[in-house]
Amino acid sequence: MNTGTIAFHNFGCKVNFTETSSLSRQFKEKGWTLLNFHEKADVYVISSCVVTRIAEKKCRSAIRHAHKLNPGAKIAVIGCFPELKPGELEAMDGVQLVLGHSDKFRLFQELEKLGAKDYQKDVVIIEKLKNDYFIPSFSYGDRTRSFLKIQDGCDYFCSYCIIPLARGMSRSDTIAHVLDTVEIIAKSGVKEIVLTGVNIGDFGKHNGETLQNLLQKLDNLNAIPRIRISSIEPDLLTDEIVDLVANSKIFLPHFHIPLQSGSNKILKAMHRRYEREIYQGRVEKIRSRLPFACIAADVIVGFPGETQTDFLDTYLFLETLPISYMHVFTYSKRENTLASKNPNQVPDTTIKERSNLLHYLSKEKKSSFYQQNLGRSAHVLWESNDVTGLIHGYTENYIKTKTLLKPEWINQIMEIRLDQLDDDGSYLIK
Repeated sequence: MNTGTIAFHNFGCKVNFTETSSLSRQFKEKGWTLLNFHEKADVYVISSCVVTRIAEKKCRSAIRHAHKLNPGAKIAVIGCFPELKPGELEAMDGVQLVLGHSDKFRLFQELEKLGAKDYQKDVVIIEKLKNDYFIPSFSYGDRTRSFLKIQDGCDYFCSYCIIPLARGMSRSDTIAHVLDTVEIIAKSGVKEIVLTGVNIGDFGKHNGETLQNLLQKLDNLNAIPRIRISSIEPDLLTDEIVDLVANSKIFLPHFHIPLQSGSNKILKAMHRRYEREIYQGRVEKIRSRLPFACIAADVIVGFPGETQTDFLDTYLFLETLPISYMHVFTYSKRENTLASKNPNQVPDTTIKERSNLLHYLSKEKKSSFYQQNLGRSAHVLWESNDVTGLIHGYTENYIKTKTLLKPEWINQIMEIRLDQLDDDGSYLIK
């Protein structure tokens, strides 16, 4: 099939989003028409995630939805699910291509091989290459910010995490290629880049380079007005990186630092590479240099063996820590991980209760952070409009703002004053 209609649907992390964007761009350049996933298309591509049981369930549901929309369509499932359970996908109606992380960048060529055949169940393709080389990608053309993948895979093997099995070991781009890509993105008119990866603090480890080297080069390049650094492990977030952000006019005061637990006992059982005192030190360093920086934390509740005392250690630690908000995740048992073999699984009802408490604490943290910024001047990148006639954007320290729609403001960075908090928690700019 030379051209046709194709619809992409993405699950999971920003790395998945970045890679899916690159693939969709390739098809558009080849003359294909991109459709919404809920429209009738010739081909459906589902970029999968298996971090949790819920993520797996959503992927299966999307496959069934696509097959129902068009029983004659070709369905390709790419990414993490094919790496771990290709046979399960092969058995599902409509699925014809099952491609892992390295193979998925051959999606166009594999569809060409299938040609214009009608749906045949016996043409399912399952190929698997070793995930030992880096394939660059970036999102483009669909947002005012671009997500740029600089690293992939992970060497950490936390006891609850299946990502090293799905994405392979850590590998990354080179500094020289990242700089070239940033200049390409900048020429498109995008005003903000988010550096992303599975474990970006490991950038360059196998190339003789470091994340610090990359950030310094990007700061000196001065090709784009705004760069954010996505999630970075606390043991890899150095004082030098914090100082660089504090002294930069390009890197934004926004840090996303996974904690996972405030109990040193649980951190050890998780095989995390730090204790909570290290985490606290990172937060205090940021606050000393950047008092109004946004600091987000990831937390997992219900890890096997987590007692009420362990949970309270986490809650009280987070309550006193000057962070801005949290992403709260419930523990999800994953096959072939050490934690899945732990007999002390926490009951679902207990996990839900603890999750609710942390979600409420996160809302309090975010409200306090927004209040602390009341009356301050900031710079907003206006990103999008909605059906309510408003335009939305984020400040450099990731505070959500909105104002009456002015189409000419989209993708513009403007200085504003944070004077009025609206009922939805965002700042209304008059």
